[in-house]
Amino acid sequence: MRILIVEDEEHLAAGLRFNLEAEGFETAIAADGEAALELIAAGSFDAIVLDVMMPGIDGFTVARTLRERRDFTPILMLTALGRPEDVIKGFEAGADDYLPKPFDLNVFLARIRGLIRRSGWQAAGEQKAADEYDINGRIIDLDNLELRHGTDAERLTLMEAKLLRYLIENAGRAVSRREILDDVWELHADTDTRAIDNFIVRLRRYLEDEPNNPRILQTVRGIGYRFQMPE
Repeated sequence: MRILIVEDEEHLAAGLRFNLEAEGFETAIAADGEAALELIAAGSFDAIVLDVMMPGIDGFTVARTLRERRDFTPILMLTALGRPEDVIKGFEAGADDYLPKPFDLNVFLARIRGLIRRSGWQAAGEQKAADEYDINGRIIDLDNLELRHGTDAERLTLMEAKLLRYLIENAGRAVSRREILDDVWELHADTDTRAIDNFIVRLRRYLEDEPNNPRILQTVRGIGYRFQMPE
C-alpha cells in the first residue's frame, strides 16, 4: 500500500512517514499542492494524507482537482481548521475523512486503515457478502464505490457512498438534514445544512432518469429528503 503525504511542515511530514512505514506502508511526500498533483499524475497511491493550509495550491483545491479528473483515491484531510463549516467544505471538495490538528497518532493510523478498508481494497483472501442494490436498473456497488448503468459506470466518493447507504437504509422515511449531519458526517454543532443539498444533486444525477424531476431522491419540503424505492 502506497500513501502520499501532502504536508508543508517538514517535521510533521517526516513523523507521519516514519509511523506509516513502521506500519508497513510505502510513502511519498509532497511539500505543496502542485508537487502533489504531479506525483499523483505520475503514479498511483492507495490513500492521500492531505494538509489544507499550504503555500500555493491549498488542500481543498487539490481534492477538488483530483475529483474533477475522476481520481477517487481516498483522501484524509489534516488541518488546523476544525470548524464544522470547514469540515463540510472539505467533504464538498471530495475528502473522504477529516482529522483536525493536533491529533492522536493512533487515531490517525486507524483513520488510514479505515479509509483503505472502506474503499473496497480488502486484504488477500478476505471475503464478505456483496453490498449491492439494484435501483431502477442501476447497480449500486457500495463495496467497490461504483454505480453501474448498462455499460456506463460512475465512481462514488466514500462520502457519497456513505450518504447513499444511509438513505437506502432509511428508504420510505423522510430524513432531515440535521439527521444526515449527525449520523453520516458526525457533525453535531450548529452547521449550515444546505451543503447536503450539493451531495443530493450529485446523487440525483447518478440515479434519476430526470434529475430535475426526481422520483427516487425526493425532497420533503421543510424536512429534508426521502429515498423512495422504485416499484
